Amino acid sequence: MTDPRLEKLARLLVDYSLGLRKGQWLTISGPAPASPLIREVYRVAMRRGAFVETLVAIDGLSEILFQEASPEQLQHILPTRLLRTRRADAQLSIRGDVNTRSLTSADPKRQAMWAAAQKRWRRIFFDRAAKGQLHWVLTQWPTHANAQDAEMSLSEYEDFIFGAGHLDDDDPVKTWRTISRSQQALTNRLNKARSIRIVAADTDITLSVKGRKWINSCGHENFPDGEIFTGPVETDVEGHIRYSFPSIHPSLDREVDNVFLEFRQGKVVVARADKGEDFLREMVDMDAGSSRLGELAFGTNYHITRYTRNGLFDEKIGGTVHLALGAGYPETGNRNSSGLHWDMVCDLRTRGKIFADGELISENGRFLDKRYPQPPGEGRSRKSARRR
Repeated sequence: MTDPRLEKLARLLVDYSLGLRKGQWLTISGPAPASPLIREVYRVAMRRGAFVETLVAIDGLSEILFQEASPEQLQHILPTRLLRTRRADAQLSIRGDVNTRSLTSADPKRQAMWAAAQKRWRRIFFDRAAKGQLHWVLTQWPTHANAQDAEMSLSEYEDFIFGAGHLDDDDPVKTWRTISRSQQALTNRLNKARSIRIVAADTDITLSVKGRKWINSCGHENFPDGEIFTGPVETDVEGHIRYSFPSIHPSLDREVDNVFLEFRQGKVVVARADKGEDFLREMVDMDAGSSRLGELAFGTNYHITRYTRNGLFDEKIGGTVHLALGAGYPETGNRNSSGLHWDMVCDLRTRGKIFADGELISENGRFLDKRYPQPPGEGRSRKSARRR
C-alpha cells in the first residue's frame, strides 16, 4: 500500500511548489532509491499535462568521476545539461544517498576543479530562476544512509521528513500558506533593515543588507522549507563566525567540522576547521567569488529541532542562521558569482542574538515579535524589542 503522505507530497511538489501547468517541460532528477517518489510525481505531472523527463542516477558514478576523469573531463559541462537549464520550465531535484561517505577520500583539488567549472551552469540557473523563467524545488527521499547520519531508524527518518513538511496535516498546502504569512511579516521587517549583526558563541559578525531584498522561502524552492534569506552586500561583511554544526558540501559530500571564518571587507581572511580544513581552504580559494558570501538566512522551521547532517533540513532549524559562501541569488540583489554555494549553520538557540539596525529582534533563537515565526504553541501577542 502506498503511504498516503507520499501522494500528498507528490501533489504538493507539483501543484504548490512548482505550480506546474499544461504544456510545460519538467525534469525530475534523483537517485534510484527515490523511485517511489519519482513515479508518483511523474504520475501527477502527466495528469497536469506536462512534458516530463526523468533523470535517474545510480550509485558510485561520482566516485568514478573523481578517480578517473581527466582535467578536461572534470571541467566539461555536457551540452544537454546546459540545454535543460536554459529551456526547461520546471525542475525537481531529489536527494537520497546510498553512501554519504563515498567521496571522503577524493582529492580536494580535483573536486575544486570540478566545482569551479559549475560556475557557468550555476549562473544560467540562478538568472533564469530570478526572472521566474525556471521554477525549481529540491527535496529529500529517506534512505538508510541519510537515516544513519541523522541517528534515526528509517521509519523514524521518514516520520521526521514528512513531519517537517506538515504532510500529516489534512491540508498541507493550507498549512504552508499560513506559514508563509508569518514569514512574510518577518520579511517585511527585514526589508527595511540596512545592517544585520549576529552575536553568538565565538561569533560577532555584521553584514550590510542595504538595498537588498529578503525572500520568504515557504516551500517553493526547498521542501521541507522554512527560512528567510537575502544576499548581503558583497564587500561589506565584517567580523567572525563559528559554525555550530559539521558542514557537508552539498554536491561533494565532504564534511568539515568546527568551522571558523573571519571576514574583512566582505572577504574570508581566516578559514579554520578541526576536520577537513584542507578541503575548506580549497573551496574558499576556488575562484574569485568563493571567499565572499552569497546568502544570509534565518531558519524558521520550528518543527525541525535537531541536527541531521543534511543541509536541506539543518539550515531550516528554527532559531539558527546560515551564511553561504559563494554564489548569490540574483533576486536578492547579490551578484556574487562562483562555482560554490555552501550553506553553513550557526545555532542561536543558546545566548544567540540578532540585531537589525541596532534593534534586538531575536534572542535565544526566538523572534521577539510574536507575529513572526514561533515554536509550536507559543502565543501571538507582541513583545517590544530592545536595543543593544
